Amino acid sequence: MRYFLEFAYNGTHYHGWQLQPNTKTVQETLTHAISTLLRTPIELVGAGRTDAGVHAKQMFAHFDFDEPFEKANLVQKMNSFLPEDIVVFDIHTVADEAHARFDATARTYEYHMHLFKDAFCNDLSFYHFRPLNVELMNEAAKILFEYEDFECFSKTHTDVFTFNCTIYKAEWEVKDNNKLVFTVSANRFLRNMVRAIVGTLINVGLEKITLDDFRKIIESKNRGNAGFSVPGKGLFLTKVSYPYL
Repeated sequence: MRYFLEFAYNGTHYHGWQLQPNTKTVQETLTHAISTLLRTPIELVGAGRTDAGVHAKQMFAHFDFDEPFEKANLVQKMNSFLPEDIVVFDIHTVADEAHARFDATARTYEYHMHLFKDAFCNDLSFYHFRPLNVELMNEAAKILFEYEDFECFSKTHTDVFTFNCTIYKAEWEVKDNNKLVFTVSANRFLRNMVRAIVGTLINVGLEKITLDDFRKIIESKNRGNAGFSVPGKGLFLTKVSYPYL
């Protein structure tokens, strides 16, 4: 039978989601936990992959297991077994052909920034002390809806068949007068895409580039023309949507 594991993690001490040799990853940690508790090797297939230091408030991975087990009991055991920066919320029974990555219809990310020095949020937010024109940044964010090809925001030399993505939402919000949150939803994201979009929008907010420049950057399909990649610590995967969950 196939199951979806629903979980969250603070990515500060992990080199991203995906299993890699000689480094600590979320996938490795979760796989070890569930394989140990079910007493058989388990393969976890994630909804996507997050980079080093990036967090997830909601993430899914599927696995196959044919023996009966009590889901609530396994959730409890996993949360006792796992380190404090990973939490399992639920285990969902799904159809045998369900796929955590390919069946996802949308993914939503948030990027968190603080604009005044804060001693308590530095691990989960990017400190940017220079004034930003948030209204202009939101005007630039709307331009994203006009395009599908986002090669200019993709990490170079990535093995993908297409750079096309459909963006459903892109919006900046000011919170508590000191914090900025950028929310972006799309059917798929390229590697480093959100962090590159945010860095480029910051350049718009600093009025280093115009709205017309922003369009030209997208149309250039050249990563070298886009802005800097903001640190991973401010990025959260907040929601993965499926038609059956």
